[in-house]
Parts: sequence; structure tokens; C-alpha cells
Amino acid sequence: MDIQNILLVLSVIGLNQAFTLDYDYGGIPLWINRLRGEPSVLSLHGRMDSRWFRAVNPQACPTECDCPIQWPSSVYCDQRGLRNLPIDIPPRTQYLFLQRNNISTLPADAFSNATHLHWLLLDHNQLISGLVAKTMLANLSYLENLFMNHNNLTEVPSGLPHGLRQLRLAYNKIQKISPRAFHNLQNLTLLLLQGNQLKTIGEEDFTGLLSINLLDLSQNYLEEFPKHLPPSVQQLYLSSNFLSGLKEESLQGFHSLRYLRLSHNQLRNMALAPNAFNLSSMVELDLSYNQLTSIPIMPSTLQYLYLEVNHIQEFNVSSFCRTVGPVDYSQIRILRLDGNKLAYHQLPPDWVMCLRVLHHIFI
Repeated sequence: MDIQNILLVLSVIGLNQAFTLDYDYGGIPLWINRLRGEPSVLSLHGRMDSRWFRAVNPQACPTECDCPIQWPSSVYCDQRGLRNLPIDIPPRTQYLFLQRNNISTLPADAFSNATHLHWLLLDHNQLISGLVAKTMLANLSYLENLFMNHNNLTEVPSGLPHGLRQLRLAYNKIQKISPRAFHNLQNLTLLLLQGNQLKTIGEEDFTGLLSINLLDLSQNYLEEFPKHLPPSVQQLYLSSNFLSGLKEESLQGFHSLRYLRLSHNQLRNMALAPNAFNLSSMVELDLSYNQLTSIPIMPSTLQYLYLEVNHIQEFNVSSFCRTVGPVDYSQIRILRLDGNKLAYHQLPPDWVMCLRVLHHIFI
């Protein structure tokens, strides 16, 4: 088999496995744009002998890493047991994979020879905030995706490049966000902070985030629905905190919010304002695994509602429809009520008219 056929086989295998092995980092998929030459796999570990890559690629490559010829701007140094960064990262590098090592320190000149980085993956290392230089990212003006999930960071890294579009800091030990830590990130669309130790959100914590679409604050220690969140957010995840209620104004100003996840909290009806969820832009709401005894009032535009595993004993049509008529009905498509104290025969006769476009109901 000649070299072109081997490369074709490798490309097919890589593309096929990218979606099964490498697709999910920090709980949110990484969408790959192949038209830009972005690599289709996030790891070459176990795919082929490193000696093969060196045999077919004449370009310089760090001894600890692999540099596949089909992605000439990618350098794979993941899962090598590294304690320090490779010292000879090629200047051509745009996609650098350093995940699943034992790196704890990032000096100021860590990437001085690789200033054209677009992706930097540092997930599953031992990074410590005090050992990460504040100017470490200063010269990475092309950086778009920064992955630092599953480390030992206690604060948001300083000097984040203004071109960042994705910042993944999930499953660290961050207890507090420094004011204006994100003030320079007007282009950031995704911010993952789940699995940290945040207790409150300050007034200036998210200042500067003008383009955020997805913000994940799940699995923290928040006891109140946070104020001062970016109003541009479309997907807001607050599952697995210690929230007990929402105020009337909690969601005011979120005119783009479409998906809200509040599962695995301690939500109670008595702590929920009557119109807490009255937001016409919302499409999906997850209130599962809470302590609700009745269904809160929902906007008629809502399409997906998850209420499983609460303590609901009664189905109130008024929670979905203030009035029922030819043009007055709920847009609910999927409704989950399983795991509650409610049976199908307890549904009132007029529920069908209110939920007339319903596809599935689980009781």
C-alpha cells in the first residue's frame, strides 16, 4: 500500500472516531470546521505508532509529540506523562494538544515560540493558579479555544486573549471570579465553569461578555439565582446547586434566553415568584429533581418541560393556559412528569385542549 492510500485510511479512521472518542470536552461538544483545516481528532493516542508519523513527515516535531502530515499545523502531546511543556514547539503550530499529562506549571514564555495558536488543550493536568504565569497567554492573539478543564485552578487565568471564543474551566477549584476577569472577551460565546466552588456571582464578574451564548454554572455552591449574568446568554445551566427559588425579576432582561436548566436543586413552590418563568423567548426548561409540589406557571411559548422526580400531586391546566380557545393553547411538545405523585387518570378533562400540540407526556 503506498503512502497516499495509508493517509487516506488514517483520515477515514480519524474522522470516524472523532465523534466517539474525542467529541465531548467539558460536557459540551467541540464543533470542528474542516473547511478551516481544523483537525478532526483531538487525540492520536493508540491510533498508530509514533514512528510512522516521523517516517512520513519531514517537518520538525518535539520528541515527546506526534505531528501528523495530514494536519501539518497540529501537534499532539497528549497522554505522555509530561511534567513540563515541550521546549521546541514548532512556530507553525496552530492546534496544540497537551491534555491528560501531569503539567502543573506554565511559565511566562511557555508559548513564546507558538504565537499562532488557535486551539490550546490543557484538560486533565495538574495546573495550579500560583504556578501559571499571569502573562503566559499575552502573545496568543490568534487563540480561539482554550481548554483547562479538570485541573487545580483556584482562579480564572489572567491576561486572557481578546480573540477567545470558547473558554472551558470546568471541574477546577475556582471559588471566586476576580472582578473584570473577562472584561476583554467581547467575542467569547461559550464559558464553562461547572464543577467549581463558586458561592456567589459579583456585579463585575462577567463584565465584558457581550456575545455569550452558553454559560454553564452547574455543580457549584450557589444558594441564590445569580444576578449580573450576561444578558446575551441563550443557554444557561445552573443544575446541581443549592437554589431554593427565583424572584419575579430573576429572569428579567434575558430576552435571548432559550434553554434554562435548574435540575437537582432545592426549588420549592413557596420560594418561586408566580411569574418567575414568564419569559417568551424560552423554549426548554428543566426543573427535574427538585422539591416542587405543583406545576409553576409556564409561558405559552415553552416547548419542552422536564418536571420528573418532584413531589407534584396535581395537574393544573392554568399552569399552561390562562385561557383555552382556538388560538389560545400551550406550545408544549414534550412534558415529563414521571417520578411524581400523579397518575394519568388524574389529568383534568380539558388538558387535551390546552396541550393540543403535545407529542409526548410521561407520567
